[in-house]
Amino acid sequence: MPNHDQIYSEQAGRYHRLISKQPELAHIVQSIKPFAGLDIVDLGAGSGRLSSVLVEQARSLTATDASAAMLDVLKERTAEADRPRLRTVVADHRELPLPDASADLIVSGWSLCYLASSNDPMWSSNLERILQEINRVLRPGGTVIIFETMGTGFETPNPPDFLLDYYAALERQYGFTHQWIRLDYTFDSLSEAEELTRFFFGDELASRVSAKGWTTVPECAGIWFKHY
Repeated sequence: MPNHDQIYSEQAGRYHRLISKQPELAHIVQSIKPFAGLDIVDLGAGSGRLSSVLVEQARSLTATDASAAMLDVLKERTAEADRPRLRTVVADHRELPLPDASADLIVSGWSLCYLASSNDPMWSSNLERILQEINRVLRPGGTVIIFETMGTGFETPNPPDFLLDYYAALERQYGFTHQWIRLDYTFDSLSEAEELTRFFFGDELASRVSAKGWTTVPECAGIWFKHY
């Protein structure tokens, strides 16, 4: 499996090429929490999969990420008219440099999983600390929405084993509501599909993409949300 930390720090532009092949998510966020005029925080914003489609209607948007390189891609992609509303901060989810009760909506896409994977023996305490920070930063009546993978290369949910405990804790311990959607990658060619899946997901998926001739690679995404 490729080193994602290295990808995020050294190949942020190539990573953005990959995620740009998926549908945008503003309508999903809107269906859970209408976001126009809100103060929003995007945890693990990366190159802006969520931030870039939320900032134009937000009152303000603070994008945090562990990788400064990813946030640089986000800033470059943000329209000049939207930049006054955007703030980027290099930060760890467990210790957010943000004031108490400063956000109406917190979103996070494909990011908390790196600290909440059961491959990390501290995953449970990491998740507890992250959710404490979310609770601290949200205003009363605020909402948190978390997106994570439910399986790449699968047409129905098939989440990785190392994320099952995390997902169960969100629902059973912390009271999140869960749903899932298809979020397929649509590539311009088979060669591009094979190149970009190999780059991020590794040889096994890329070989399956090649064998099946997929230019559309199925992806299931989970959505967990909670209104405070």
